[in-house]
Amino acid sequence: MKNRLVLASSSPFRKQILEKISPHFSCFSPDIDESPKKDESAQQLVVRLAEQKALVGATDYPQHLIIGSDQVCCIDGEIVGKPGNHANAVKQLSRASGKTIMFYTGLALYNSETGHMDSLLDTFEVSFRKLSPSLIERYLQSEQPYNCAGSFKSEGSGIVLFKHLRGDDPNTLIGLPLIKLCGLLEGQNYPLL
Repeated sequence: MKNRLVLASSSPFRKQILEKISPHFSCFSPDIDESPKKDESAQQLVVRLAEQKALVGATDYPQHLIIGSDQVCCIDGEIVGKPGNHANAVKQLSRASGKTIMFYTGLALYNSETGHMDSLLDTFEVSFRKLSPSLIERYLQSEQPYNCAGSFKSEGSGIVLFKHLRGDDPNTLIGLPLIKLCGLLEGQNYPLL
Protein backbone atom coordinates (compact mmCIF):
# COMPACT_ATOMS: atom_id res chain seq x y z
CA MET A 1 0.00 0.00 0.00
CA LYS A 2 1.32 3.43 -0.89
CA ASN A 3 1.63 6.17 1.71
CA ARG A 4 2.00 4.00 4.77
CA LEU A 5 2.34 5.86 8.04
CA VAL A 6 5.58 6.30 9.97
CA LEU A 7 6.18 8.06 13.28
CA ALA A 8 9.62 9.68 13.56
CA SER A 9 9.83 9.39 17.32
CA SER A 10 11.07 7.11 20.07
CA SER A 11 8.54 8.57 22.53
CA PRO A 12 6.20 5.96 23.99
CA PHE A 13 3.71 8.77 24.68
CA ARG A 14 3.52 9.84 21.02
CA LYS A 15 3.17 6.22 19.97
CA GLN A 16 0.21 5.74 22.35
CA ILE A 17 -1.46 8.89 21.02
CA LEU A 18 -1.08 7.85 17.38
CA GLU A 19 -2.53 4.41 18.16
CA LYS A 20 -5.84 6.18 18.90
CA ILE A 21 -6.37 6.90 15.19
CA SER A 22 -4.17 4.42 13.33
CA PRO A 23 -3.56 0.85 14.42
CA HIS A 24 -0.83 0.25 11.84
CA PHE A 25 2.30 2.37 11.61
CA SER A 26 6.05 2.05 11.88
CA CYS A 27 8.35 3.98 14.21
CA PHE A 28 11.96 5.01 14.07
CA SER A 29 14.15 7.14 16.28
CA PRO A 30 15.36 10.19 14.34
CA ASP A 31 18.96 11.09 15.01
CA ILE A 32 19.20 14.85 14.57
CA ASP A 33 20.97 17.74 16.27
CA GLU A 34 18.29 19.39 18.43
CA SER A 35 20.38 22.43 19.37
CA PRO A 36 18.64 25.77 18.87
CA LYS A 37 20.07 28.11 16.26
CA LYS A 38 21.21 31.59 17.19
CA ASP A 39 18.21 33.91 17.71
CA GLU A 40 15.74 31.07 17.06
CA SER A 41 12.55 31.30 19.10
CA ALA A 42 11.09 28.28 20.88
CA GLN A 43 8.26 28.27 18.34
CA GLN A 44 10.63 28.29 15.36
CA LEU A 45 12.79 25.61 16.98
CA VAL A 46 10.01 23.04 17.44
CA VAL A 47 8.66 23.45 13.90
CA ARG A 48 12.16 23.16 12.40
CA LEU A 49 12.94 20.06 14.47
CA ALA A 50 9.60 18.42 13.62
CA GLU A 51 10.35 18.93 9.93
CA GLN A 52 13.90 17.59 10.29
CA LYS A 53 12.68 14.51 12.13
CA ALA A 54 10.19 13.77 9.36
CA LEU A 55 12.75 14.35 6.60
CA VAL A 56 15.43 12.12 8.11
CA GLY A 57 13.29 9.05 7.45
CA ALA A 58 12.62 9.74 3.77
CA THR A 59 15.40 7.49 2.46
CA ASP A 60 14.39 4.48 4.53
CA TYR A 61 10.66 5.04 4.06
CA PRO A 62 9.84 5.86 0.42
CA GLN A 63 6.15 6.23 -0.41
CA HIS A 64 5.30 6.92 3.21
CA LEU A 65 3.70 9.67 5.25
CA ILE A 66 6.24 10.50 7.93
CA ILE A 67 5.16 12.31 11.10
CA GLY A 68 7.64 14.47 12.96
CA SER A 69 6.89 16.22 16.23
CA ASP A 70 8.90 18.18 18.74
CA GLN A 71 7.94 19.95 21.94
CA VAL A 72 9.47 22.38 24.39
CA CYS A 73 8.26 23.72 27.69
CA CYS A 74 8.93 27.38 28.51
CA ILE A 75 8.91 28.86 31.99
CA ASP A 76 9.30 32.64 32.09
CA GLY A 77 10.14 32.52 28.37
CA GLU A 78 13.07 30.11 28.91
CA ILE A 79 13.11 26.63 27.41
CA VAL A 80 13.29 23.89 30.02
CA GLY A 81 13.86 20.29 29.05
CA LYS A 82 13.11 16.95 30.61
CA PRO A 83 14.37 16.95 34.19
CA GLY A 84 16.10 13.56 34.01
CA ASN A 85 16.20 13.17 37.78
CA HIS A 86 14.40 13.97 41.02
CA ALA A 87 16.43 17.04 42.00
CA ASN A 88 15.89 18.74 38.63
CA ALA A 89 12.18 17.90 38.72
CA VAL A 90 11.87 19.56 42.14
CA LYS A 91 13.53 22.68 40.72
CA GLN A 92 11.25 22.76 37.65
CA LEU A 93 8.03 22.34 39.62
CA SER A 94 9.14 24.85 42.26
CA ARG A 95 9.86 27.34 39.49
CA ALA A 96 6.46 26.69 37.84
CA SER A 97 4.54 27.07 41.11
CA GLY A 98 1.86 29.76 40.81
CA LYS A 99 2.83 30.52 37.20
CA THR A 100 1.48 29.91 33.73
CA ILE A 101 3.90 28.05 31.49
CA MET A 102 3.75 27.42 27.76
CA PHE A 103 4.22 24.27 25.73
CA TYR A 104 5.07 24.70 22.06
CA THR A 105 4.66 21.67 19.83
CA GLY A 106 5.84 21.49 16.24
CA LEU A 107 4.10 19.02 13.95
CA ALA A 108 5.21 17.98 10.46
CA LEU A 109 3.82 15.52 7.94
CA TYR A 110 6.13 14.66 5.06
CA ASN A 111 5.02 12.70 2.01
CA SER A 112 8.23 10.96 0.96
CA GLU A 113 6.73 9.99 -2.39
CA THR A 114 5.77 13.50 -3.50
CA GLY A 115 8.19 15.55 -1.40
CA HIS A 116 5.29 17.56 0.07
CA MET A 117 5.75 18.86 3.64
CA ASP A 118 3.04 20.31 5.88
CA SER A 119 4.08 21.75 9.22
CA LEU A 120 2.48 23.79 11.97
CA LEU A 121 2.79 24.98 15.54
CA ASP A 122 0.37 24.17 18.33
CA THR A 123 0.43 25.76 21.77
CA PHE A 124 -0.83 24.71 25.18
CA GLU A 125 -0.94 26.78 28.35
CA VAL A 126 -0.63 25.25 31.82
CA SER A 127 -1.39 27.31 34.93
CA PHE A 128 -0.07 25.87 38.16
CA ARG A 129 -1.51 26.18 41.63
CA LYS A 130 0.83 27.37 44.36
CA LEU A 131 2.75 24.18 45.02
CA SER A 132 4.03 23.37 48.50
CA PRO A 133 7.32 21.51 48.80
CA SER A 134 5.45 18.58 50.34
CA LEU A 135 2.97 18.37 47.42
CA ILE A 136 5.86 18.49 44.93
CA GLU A 137 7.63 15.71 46.81
CA ARG A 138 4.50 13.52 47.08
CA TYR A 139 3.74 14.02 43.41
CA LEU A 140 7.26 13.19 42.22
CA GLN A 141 7.45 10.11 44.45
CA SER A 142 4.10 8.96 43.07
CA GLU A 143 4.58 9.55 39.34
CA GLN A 144 8.34 10.00 38.77
CA PRO A 145 7.89 12.07 35.57
CA TYR A 146 11.61 12.49 34.97
CA ASN A 147 11.36 11.92 31.20
CA CYS A 148 8.61 14.55 30.74
CA ALA A 149 9.20 18.19 29.88
CA GLY A 150 7.93 20.31 32.76
CA SER A 151 8.23 17.41 35.23
CA PHE A 152 4.61 16.26 35.12
CA LYS A 153 2.18 13.95 33.35
CA SER A 154 -1.10 15.73 32.75
CA GLU A 155 -2.74 12.45 31.80
CA GLY A 156 -1.88 11.05 35.23
CA SER A 157 -1.92 12.39 38.76
CA GLY A 158 -0.18 15.57 37.59
CA ILE A 159 -3.66 17.05 37.33
CA VAL A 160 -3.44 17.87 41.07
CA LEU A 161 -0.78 20.49 40.25
CA PHE A 162 -2.92 22.66 37.96
CA LYS A 163 -5.22 25.61 38.30
CA HIS A 164 -6.29 25.39 34.67
CA LEU A 165 -5.25 24.16 31.23
CA ARG A 166 -5.82 25.97 27.93
CA GLY A 167 -5.46 24.45 24.51
CA ASP A 168 -7.41 22.94 21.65
CA ASP A 169 -6.28 19.33 22.11
CA PRO A 170 -5.13 17.62 25.33
CA ASN A 171 -2.91 15.37 23.20
CA THR A 172 -0.84 18.44 22.32
CA LEU A 173 0.27 18.70 25.93
CA ILE A 174 1.43 15.08 25.83
CA GLY A 175 3.44 15.70 22.65
CA LEU A 176 1.37 15.02 19.52
CA PRO A 177 -1.41 17.41 18.35
CA LEU A 178 -3.80 14.70 17.23
CA ILE A 179 -6.68 16.89 16.07
CA LYS A 180 -4.39 18.86 13.78
CA LEU A 181 -2.62 15.69 12.65
CA CYS A 182 -5.99 14.24 11.57
CA GLY A 183 -6.48 17.29 9.35
CA LEU A 184 -3.03 16.90 7.81
CA LEU A 185 -3.60 13.19 7.18
CA GLU A 186 -6.96 13.86 5.56
CA GLY A 187 -5.22 16.39 3.30
CA GLN A 188 -3.00 13.52 2.11
CA ASN A 189 -6.05 11.23 1.62
CA TYR A 190 -4.91 8.94 4.43
CA PRO A 191 -7.82 6.85 5.79
CA LEU A 192 -8.28 7.46 9.51
CA LEU A 193 -9.23 4.48 11.69
